[in-house]
Amino acid sequence: MGITHVTVIVRNPADPERTWEGLFLVDTGAVDCLVPGKQLREIGLTPKAKRTYELADGSETRLDITTAEIEFMGDIVGSTIIFGADDVEPVLGITALESVGIEVDPRTQRLKRLPAVRLK
Repeated sequence: MGITHVTVIVRNPADPERTWEGLFLVDTGAVDCLVPGKQLREIGLTPKAKRTYELADGSETRLDITTAEIEFMGDIVGSTIIFGADDVEPVLGITALESVGIEVDPRTQRLKRLPAVRLK
């Protein structure tokens, strides 16, 4: 499996002028998006809750989450955002991709737009 990245803008929905743009790893094994906490705090986002996540090694960790607007490939979607370590690589999870009708082509490892967003 190859590595796919996409440029994403994270926007504070309460203050849309406050944004952060980064190059995100597309991870179809991740449900939610992960962003360096420092960047989220700089655009005025604060944790709203905590959620337990299972890591790749099978261990569990409890992380702060919030909601934000994310924009990529010409689409905008509201998404759950995980406060990551300040030096973490940003991750775009499958929920955001599927919400706007985009999937990873398994042969080319490129993002492709579906003809329509799946409703089922």
